[in-house]
Amino acid sequence: MRVRTGLFAAALAVAMTAVAHAQAFPARAIHIVTSEPGGGNDFAARVIAQGLTGPLGQPVVVDNRGGASGAIAGETVAKGAPDGHLLLLYGSNIWLLPFLREHVPYDPVKDLAPISLAVRAPNILVVHPSLPVKTTQELLTLARKRPGALNYGAGAVGSSSQIATELFKAMGKLDITQISYKGNGIALNALIAGEVQLAFATPGSVAAHIKAGRLHALAVTSPQPSPLLPGLPTVASAGLPGYEAVSIVGLFAPAKTPGPVIARLNQEVVRVLGRAEVKERFLSSGVETVGSTPEEFGATVKSEMARLGKVIRDAGIRG
Repeated sequence: MRVRTGLFAAALAVAMTAVAHAQAFPARAIHIVTSEPGGGNDFAARVIAQGLTGPLGQPVVVDNRGGASGAIAGETVAKGAPDGHLLLLYGSNIWLLPFLREHVPYDPVKDLAPISLAVRAPNILVVHPSLPVKTTQELLTLARKRPGALNYGAGAVGSSSQIATELFKAMGKLDITQISYKGNGIALNALIAGEVQLAFATPGSVAAHIKAGRLHALAVTSPQPSPLLPGLPTVASAGLPGYEAVSIVGLFAPAKTPGPVIARLNQEVVRVLGRAEVKERFLSSGVETVGSTPEEFGATVKSEMARLGKVIRDAGIRG
């Protein structure tokens, strides 16, 4: 009986501590750590921070920690105090980095607590107009007839565009040569100039070029057609059933952050992402808002690690 009473008392104490943390949260400014200024992560962090400041009653500050492909930002939050005042807003680099490097200073599953999937953006399969293909199926046929003859531009190592292309190659059993550049922007310019024949790129980076006829869009990499490019078929429906390669960005806290604090942050973030003006602001930049439960986001991260980790290993991508 005494043992049961002691266990009950301990459990009650833990529960009361968690409630106390939630009632006291937030007690000061909240910092959202993300990548360097000017990129997609930074934009998402600033829009979300602006929306959270009022409801949470404390300033929400964006803290840019660029470099090391996300390792610096990931480590900063993974080793931070688990009280909800230090958060991480980042994309797939955070959970795929262990497949790209031998020494990563955090474990994306053990050291980070998911809060919500925030936004997502498919890639667009685009080709130079000189390439004699109008559909994904025609591209697959041409690539199989001419192994090693076609090439694509790769910018940042481990980027969503590179992984999307390697997944395309693996599922299609294609021999397409990678041409490396110092950045995604340079790789895209090479495609426009005709130095390479195809690429997977974000909607925001290629929409104007597609409209101007400098590039030809074949398909979108999401499992369903995207409102970002209405009428464009999916890669899965146009030649590679089951293909999916979507860039996702989400919000994390340090592991062991109290459940009630995670729940409060999730509630407010999902509310911000559900606002019509916020949806439109993201959509105009080539991104769709999502919002999810912490459990859904955590499951997505683990699924992506298993699925895309294999692509990275098989392709020998290291960075």
